[in-house]
Amino acid sequence: MTENKYLTTEEVAERYRGEISVGTLRNWRAQRVGPPFVKIGKSVLYPVQALDDWDKKNLVICRASRKLSVSEGDGE
Repeated sequence: MTENKYLTTEEVAERYRGEISVGTLRNWRAQRVGPPFVKIGKSVLYPVQALDDWDKKNLVICRASRKLSVSEGDGE
């Protein structure tokens, strides 16, 4: 059985080193944007796996990295 792990809003803000505030998370929930969350009564919890998936979805890949990969495969 897989154990689901959850973070509170404050823990999510810490995870992102304060770059995403508790207030921003609150606003995003109201607008239905940002990472997925679970609400049980008044408690708001964020599944860690959903946060990991959200991070991957928002990952920015720079052109320089792609070009380097292509150059390496040219054999020059």
